[in-house]
Amino acid sequence: MSRIATIEISHHRLPLDPPFPASWDPTARTQFPATIVRVTDDAGRQGVGAGDSMYGFGDYERWFVGEDPLDLDRHAAVLSNIEFHAGRPWPLDVALWDLAGKIREQPIWAMLGGSNRIRAYASSGVHRSPAEMVDVARRAISLGYPALKVRFGRAEVDDDLAVVSAIRDAVGDRLALMVDCNQGWRMPWDIRPPWRLDRATEVAARLAAEDVYWVEEPLHRADYDGMAELRRRVPIRVAGGEMTREPYEFRELLQRDCLDVFQPDCVCTHGITGLAHLAREIAAAGKVFTPHTWGNGIGLLANAHLTAGTVGAPFIEVPFDPPEWTTARRDFVLTSTIEVDGDGWLTLSDRPGLGCDLAEDVLVATRQSAATFS
Repeated sequence: MSRIATIEISHHRLPLDPPFPASWDPTARTQFPATIVRVTDDAGRQGVGAGDSMYGFGDYERWFVGEDPLDLDRHAAVLSNIEFHAGRPWPLDVALWDLAGKIREQPIWAMLGGSNRIRAYASSGVHRSPAEMVDVARRAISLGYPALKVRFGRAEVDDDLAVVSAIRDAVGDRLALMVDCNQGWRMPWDIRPPWRLDRATEVAARLAAEDVYWVEEPLHRADYDGMAELRRRVPIRVAGGEMTREPYEFRELLQRDCLDVFQPDCVCTHGITGLAHLAREIAAAGKVFTPHTWGNGIGLLANAHLTAGTVGAPFIEVPFDPPEWTTARRDFVLTSTIEVDGDGWLTLSDRPGLGCDLAEDVLVATRQSAATFS
């Protein structure tokens, strides 16, 4: 039996020129940060993860060094305790799964007992005019994507709705559409109140008329009664949960019948270990589990292995919105980019663990003391 020997955390920033004007951030982003977590066993095998910045995690490394790297449930329980005290430490869970796969000589999707393929949807991140968003939709179709997610948050909701109408008029039913209303949480400086139920109902009804596949975060993440009532009022799937943290919160969302689509991200919440259990619970309740993936390629791979390896999904999110957001930018920490095939499928490697390699020269060139967007 091997033992965990070391845990190393490093921070990196990729300069962005031109900047990335993320729809949820009023200041265009000039840097793309990444935090890389490496866990090495005493045989020299290394697992990698990425996600939140993990500042201060050095205080807790002693609870892992010397332990069996394959005791994943034990490690996840300790990480859950650490999260209560010190932020989101779940990149380490991903790194431990990558290491476990290398020890067992299996890809993570196989360790979970599932498939190596999952269909992707293109997730846009930039506010564009209706005509420009039609171009985005047509490009997604040309690349084989079966679905596209549109971001709301323009000056007026009618401007957002006009984008959906323009896409639907231009491409018909060749593309499934999702809409992210971004009402579930706020950036630190954004103190606007979230939508109330009546506004969410009005918007969701108009999106249902456009045959939108789901409406994401139309209400605050804790508005359980509102989400349940919204589902009763309008014939459209309601999605959310990307930043939900505690197991009891997911139980509330399930028991109160708040969501049709659950979107927790394993690098932010519960890791692969915890979300593998939750995914099966969600599927058993007749709901859809399909994670949020807006990070770098390691996070995308981790969530894809998790989902394909457990319950599958109609679509999984693939951040892609060139020219500002390309696979090269998204996956700069890796030696090769993650691409979907011409039919919109993401096929995972048969290599052990995540099946990826770090771009060590790029990581040396981009190393910083902190992981920030500017």
